[in-house]
Amino acid sequence: MGKIVFYEEKNFQGRSYECMSDCSDMSSYLSRCQSCRVESGCFMVYERPNYMGQQFFMRRGEYHDMQRMMSMGMMFDSIRSCRMIPHHRGQFRMKIYERENFGGQMNEMMDDCDNIMDRYRMNECQSCHVMDGHWLMYEQPQFRGKMMYMRPGEYIILPLNCGCSYISQWPSITLQDWQSDMRVRSWMLSQSSIISFI
Repeated sequence: MGKIVFYEEKNFQGRSYECMSDCSDMSSYLSRCQSCRVESGCFMVYERPNYMGQQFFMRRGEYHDMQRMMSMGMMFDSIRSCRMIPHHRGQFRMKIYERENFGGQMNEMMDDCDNIMDRYRMNECQSCHVMDGHWLMYEQPQFRGKMMYMRPGEYIILPLNCGCSYISQWPSITLQDWQSDMRVRSWMLSQSSIISFI
């Protein structure tokens, strides 16, 4: 179980809202969010209600103000919704496809990959099926740029609602605040393939 506390002002001041599950719209609880504290678990936060717009991954820790969060890679200045990333044990599996609607070349991923173009000779990756585990997608190599949380399911067009346009590679990251066997795979996005998005 995760827990995150949002505050209207910097440095954990002003009205607060405590959340231990998904919240599709924080506007009924807070007029804005300028700082937050993740007490346990991991969360994705979103710039717009209903888990829309740009996203940012937050692990256990204190986030004193939005300016510092932006220097860590967050691309927006207020949080409007959040989604708790559930604890996952077991393997990570994802099928990636060269074309939309699971068309073209397919590869199944179960381990880290520095660059899917080099490893699998895929020029594009436009759809995927996340079978096991939870994944983070990044716009650029080295965990930079816009990101998107992907949970198990089928994604016929990538990336849905994240504002990113390219996919290249993903390494894994270990989350120190969860059990040692808990991992979230990270899918790196770069300029290897143009993808439609909403």
